[in-house]
Amino acid sequence: MDRKALIAKKRKDKGFTLIELLIVIAILGILSTIVVLSVRGIQDRGQSSACSSDKKSLETSYETALANGLDLTTPVAADVSSSLVANGYLHAESAWYNVGSDGAVTVKTGVTTCT
Repeated sequence: MDRKALIAKKRKDKGFTLIELLIVIAILGILSTIVVLSVRGIQDRGQSSACSSDKKSLETSYETALANGLDLTTPVAADVSSSLVANGYLHAESAWYNVGSDGAVTVKTGVTTCT
């Protein structure tokens, strides 16, 4: 090969074309959109599972307390939850639910994440 052919070949193999870069950027954009939408769905399912688990935990704690003879006939729902915590049936009061003296578990006022 002569010198001109080597220089021409070197210039040709220098880098990516604009079209190749645009295709890679488009593919990365599509992949990032898919990942963001997947993560959002996972977070929603996680929140739903946490709410469901919290509600079942409150119901079970209430039933266990009644079976052990704890008097939960108070008119204020917050007092029922605090009684369950004070007597060791719950670790902490629920951020999403109230427990009534009749055992009914209801969503707290102002909470929109658990329905």
